[in-house]
Amino acid sequence: MNSLIVQSKTLYDVSWVSFPGLGIQDFTLNSVCFNIFGREVAWYGVLICLGIILAVVYVAYRAKQVGIKFNDILDYTLFSVPLSIIGARLYFVIFYGNYNSFLEIIAIWNGGLAIYGGIIFGVITVIVVSKFKKQNFFKVFDCISPAVMMAQAIGRWGNFMNGEAFGGIVSESSPLYFIRMGIKNTLTYETFGVSEMVYVHPTFLYESLWNVIGFVLINLFYKKKKYHGQILLAYLGWYGLGRAFIEMLRTDSLYIGSSSIRVSSLVGAICVVIIVPLLIILNLEFNKRRDRGEIPSWFVPDILYLFGVGKRVDSQSTPIEEKVDQQDEKEEFRSENIKATDIEFDDNINADTNDYDVKVLVSEDIVQSIAPETKSETEKESEPDSTEEEKKDEEETSDEHNN
Repeated sequence: MNSLIVQSKTLYDVSWVSFPGLGIQDFTLNSVCFNIFGREVAWYGVLICLGIILAVVYVAYRAKQVGIKFNDILDYTLFSVPLSIIGARLYFVIFYGNYNSFLEIIAIWNGGLAIYGGIIFGVITVIVVSKFKKQNFFKVFDCISPAVMMAQAIGRWGNFMNGEAFGGIVSESSPLYFIRMGIKNTLTYETFGVSEMVYVHPTFLYESLWNVIGFVLINLFYKKKKYHGQILLAYLGWYGLGRAFIEMLRTDSLYIGSSSIRVSSLVGAICVVIIVPLLIILNLEFNKRRDRGEIPSWFVPDILYLFGVGKRVDSQSTPIEEKVDQQDEKEEFRSENIKATDIEFDDNINADTNDYDVKVLVSEDIVQSIAPETKSETEKESEPDSTEEEKKDEEETSDEHNN
């Protein structure tokens, strides 16, 4: 096969792949998952959708722990997902800059999404929605960040199914030679100018594994976080570090103008340079304030609070983390004599002060049903006075004895 274009097969349709260092011999990949109504649905889109679904499930799990309702998570999803896709496409179009019509610009089904554009638009969207809902942005994005990392790990396998996002040829002296990927498709022909299989860095795999490791580490660390926003910074720093190096191995990078500077490597490096010192500074500031007693043991501040923005915490306030226990309190309150539908819970959170109020509204019928049995005034009046009866009996007994 000289041209690597097999009859009707085009750019992303078929790839021949192998991993000889792992004992995996040649096999073929088809980028099309299935057809519906005459339209091809690519594995890339299916895997991205799978990543989004699993991410929403994860965010809902984390959000419940900090008192964020599932309906709010759905709102964040409905706004951030489409806008993140637009941002990813716009980022790619700006730095790729090789489109001749508007239709080509919006044709994401032909490929061309950049994750950093999605992250930027996603962050902006979450900020706006959280402001509208009066929720702490840092707390929300701490729930979202690990989910994004998980979705990225899954989405990279869409690149694998497309036979794209691979790196340069691996030399035999490289320590990564054992994990080299053999690949042959139209992209390798355009990139290397050869029709036979080439052995390259599987950069899609590097990044997927990097995200999986980061996801595991962040979740292990999650319970030990000191302030809201720490998980967000950890995610940006971890991903930026990996992407800065992995991007340098790829053959399809986006560049700044006509320079040799890879956009994603530069952005990743900037994230590391800014975030690592910031994490150290915030950690020191948190410990200093905790030692001075400015931060109660139960209170979880956010990044802005540590920089002196926001109200000081009242040591007598109730920790918002106890909000998580409301469900348990509700279940405990619902005894055998009370139906769940008979109790109304009215709970409100003040996201600015981290205080919350819970009001339990119970009808008088329920109160009477669970209150100790007491006799009404009428019943008391209708009952004879036991003391007088006893005196009367004693007098009658005394008279009989005298007689």
